[in-house]
Amino acid sequence: MKRVTEWYPVIAMVAIDTAFSISNILLKKVVNDGIDHLVFITYRQSVSAIFLFPLAYFLERGSRPKLTFSILCNLFMSAVIGASVTQYLFLLGIEYTSATFSCAFLNLVPVLTFILALPFGLERVSIKCSSGRGKVAGALVCVGGAILLTVYKGVPLFHFPVVAQSMERHMLVHPGFGRERWTIGSVALFAGTICWSSWFLLQAHIGRRYPCQYSTTAIMALFSALQAAVLTFSIDRRLSVWVLGNKSDILIVLYSGMIGSGLCFVGMSWCVKKRGPVFTAAFSPLVQIMAALYDVPVMHEQLHLGSVIGSVIVIVGLYIMLWGKDREMSHNQQKLVEGNEEMKISIP
Repeated sequence: MKRVTEWYPVIAMVAIDTAFSISNILLKKVVNDGIDHLVFITYRQSVSAIFLFPLAYFLERGSRPKLTFSILCNLFMSAVIGASVTQYLFLLGIEYTSATFSCAFLNLVPVLTFILALPFGLERVSIKCSSGRGKVAGALVCVGGAILLTVYKGVPLFHFPVVAQSMERHMLVHPGFGRERWTIGSVALFAGTICWSSWFLLQAHIGRRYPCQYSTTAIMALFSALQAAVLTFSIDRRLSVWVLGNKSDILIVLYSGMIGSGLCFVGMSWCVKKRGPVFTAAFSPLVQIMAALYDVPVMHEQLHLGSVIGSVIVIVGLYIMLWGKDREMSHNQQKLVEGNEEMKISIP
C-alpha cells in the first residue's frame, strides 16, 4: 500500500499537465478573439478565488494556522510572480506563436527550477552519488532538448494546404512580420518561464510556513485578480474591454479559472509539499506533448521534425532526472531508518 501511495504525486502531475495542456489550447482562442490579456487574467483569477474560498473554508478550517502579515506578503509576491506576470507573458507568447510552441518553453522549467533551487539549499547535488549524477545528467539532457526545440525547426511533418497558402500570402504582404512576432513571443515565453520556475521555489517556502493548499491558492488568486484589475483600469478605462462577446469565451474563463488556475495550482502546491519543487517542475514537458496531440489534428497547427526530436530528448532527460530524484529519496529514507535503529539500540 505504501508503494502505491508513492505514485499519487506522479498521477496528480499527469492529471494537472493534461488540464494545463487543454487550458493552453483554449487560451489561443481567447487571444485570437481579441480579449485584453489583463481582463482575461482578472476574470480567470476571480473565478478561481470564488471557486476555492468555500473549499478552503470547509476543508481546512480545523487545521489552518494563523495568517500573519508576513505570510500575506509572501502570498502577494506569489500572485505577482506565479499568476499575474507569468500568465500575462504566456498569453503574449501564445498570441505571437502557437499553443504547442509556447508549451515547448515549459521544458525549461525543470532545469531553471533545479538551477535556482541550488543556491537556496532546496536541492542538493553530490556528484559522488549516482542520484546526484543522474539529476545533473537529466538536467543537461533537458537543456539540450529544449535548445534543439528552440533553434532547430526542421521539415514540417504534416501538410495543411489551406493553412499553408494563407501563411504564404500573409508573408508576401508583410515580409519580416512572422520573424518579428516569433522573436517577441519567444522573449515573452522565456521571461514567463523564469517567473514560473521562481514561483515553484517561493511556493515551497510558503508551503512550509502555511501548509494549506486551498487557502494559499485562493488568497493568491484573489491578489492576482486585484493586481490585474488595477493595471487594467490604469491602462484602459473603457468599459467595453470588459465585455466578453462569445459564449465560448465565458466557458473558457470558467474552465481556466476553476480547473486551469484553481485545482491545478492546489495540486501543484500539494506536489511541491510532498516531493519538492524540482520533482513538480519536472513534469512540465508533458504539457507540450499533450497539447500537440490536440493542437495538430484539430487546430491544424504545424508540427516540425525538430519539435519531435527535441521532445523525445526532453522526455529522456525527464526520466533520468526523476530516476536520480527517486534514488536520492530512497537513500535518504534508508539513512533515516538506520539512524532510528541506532538510536533505539543506544537507549538502555
